[in-house]
Amino acid sequence: MNSNQTTVSRLINKAKEAFVMAIEIYNKPSIQYRLEGFSFFICNAWELMLKAHIINKYGEEAVYYMDKKNRTISLENCVQKVFTNEKAPLRKNLEKVIELRNTSTHFITEEYEALYVPLLQACVFNFVDKMKEFHNIDMTEVIPENFITLSVRLRSLDETEIRGKYTEQVAEKLIMAQKQLDPMIDENNSSFAIRIEHLHYNTKKREEATELYYIDKEAEEGVRIIHDVKNPNDTHKYNAKFCIKEINKRIEKAGIELRYNNAVVKFNQYHFQLFTNYFGIKENDRFCFIYEVSTQPQYSYSQQAIDFIFNEIKKAPDTIIGDLKDKIKKSTPGAKDSKYYVPTPIREPSFLPSQVDYSKYTYILLYCQVALYIHK
Repeated sequence: MNSNQTTVSRLINKAKEAFVMAIEIYNKPSIQYRLEGFSFFICNAWELMLKAHIINKYGEEAVYYMDKKNRTISLENCVQKVFTNEKAPLRKNLEKVIELRNTSTHFITEEYEALYVPLLQACVFNFVDKMKEFHNIDMTEVIPENFITLSVRLRSLDETEIRGKYTEQVAEKLIMAQKQLDPMIDENNSSFAIRIEHLHYNTKKREEATELYYIDKEAEEGVRIIHDVKNPNDTHKYNAKFCIKEINKRIEKAGIELRYNNAVVKFNQYHFQLFTNYFGIKENDRFCFIYEVSTQPQYSYSQQAIDFIFNEIKKAPDTIIGDLKDKIKKSTPGAKDSKYYVPTPIREPSFLPSQVDYSKYTYILLYCQVALYIHK
């Protein structure tokens, strides 16, 4: 092993350790300093990993300043050298996380967590991606994949409350950060920020509920259950081609061999149609939205549709395609008989549904489904 390889190996080992430290600090609820601690260690992990990549690509001298041979370049320099597109969401994400790391500690408040957590989660997933791409290291072998999703404490930001709670300087910095980040999250993809949505649904089974509520007829303020308020551009944003591509990514990552007619096949348009026809996916508004803008309807699908199809494939990859084809031929009812219309409730507070595979990290939304039971 030459000196470059020795240096790279040492940097990679330290990068892995810094990454684990970042995750462990953030996921410990008793640590009050977790946001600052996370931003420090995740930036350290990125710096070490990128320097290893730069050495592999350009040689060890490339990580030193030209005029200061005894000093290595900063993380900001590494980011600019490796990710040359200034508009790339991943680069913008790293720049914002570095900005958070550099923010004076006395400015950091608990509200910063709600503001930055979509970026922090994306930063974690991006690191896992690039560690695999640059160094062929699967971080899920270093830290269990269920720990890679951050433990989130959501709290909405109220400008009036913030101004009343903090000094003018602290409040203005936080409010300004929110005004800068919100449009950036809307404009960029999941490499910049992972949206987090907190979803509730009713269940008639008390044992499945994670929260209980009841309706008080004598209450002064009225309440009603809104069954279906959605913006399809947010909830059903994927076309069939995208769904097929992402399902194939998951199949490959999970090491699954999808078989049809005794041969290994890639999931394709025909297979997708088998699922949509048999399970009535197009008729299920949780899975599909229909745009009736012309004589030819257009279909868009949700993240849940991708999750559902992949989970069905995972159960029986050797036979699922043939089975669906046979059942459709026999005119077996699909959507009405499918038990999967009821989402699996989470039985403990978490932002990771029990059925979600780690590979979901490449997509926009992390769903939190909370079962509600009407207490009579």
